[in-house]
Amino acid sequence: MAKKKAAVKKSLVKKTPGKKTPNKKSPGKKAAAKKSSARQVASGKKSPSKPVPKKRTAPVKVKKQAATPPPPERNSSDRTSKPEGKKASASLGRPLVTAEEKLYLLFKEDYHARQVFDFLRVETVRELEQFTAQEIVHRLSYPVRQTVEGIRRKLAEKNRCLAGDEDYALKHRPPRDGDHG
Repeated sequence: MAKKKAAVKKSLVKKTPGKKTPNKKSPGKKAAAKKSSARQVASGKKSPSKPVPKKRTAPVKVKKQAATPPPPERNSSDRTSKPEGKKASASLGRPLVTAEEKLYLLFKEDYHARQVFDFLRVETVRELEQFTAQEIVHRLSYPVRQTVEGIRRKLAEKNRCLAGDEDYALKHRPPRDGDHG
């Protein structure tokens, strides 16, 4: 390893231009050098004597296209074709929890969410997935709407009403003994 580093350092040092002396090699050494280099090429190893400088290439510029053409239509015989109703972009990817995962384990830190699950009488992710967000809000707000309706009716019986709710109180007040219509 140390020999390679020394050879690399020598090649990196810039030599000053001067007189070149011709290398005299005997004919036997040339043939031996040729054979050893042929062996090295065949074995896939680099020769340690002369490092080959790397060629510098200019960076390739990629032109941006204004609009990409639509992908070609697939034949119905393609094995990888997807059903017409589903789009690949609509996929959520691989689920991180199973459908049988217990909701109280997933939401053990969220008391209000667990109250909603108790109200809906669901225990697993699969059961919860059957509801839409709007349907959950509607079901949760139903008891509140019923309670407010009862409050309005009870106030109307006593000739009272909520703010801006006089019309409801007039329609739902009890008939008087002296009123005939």
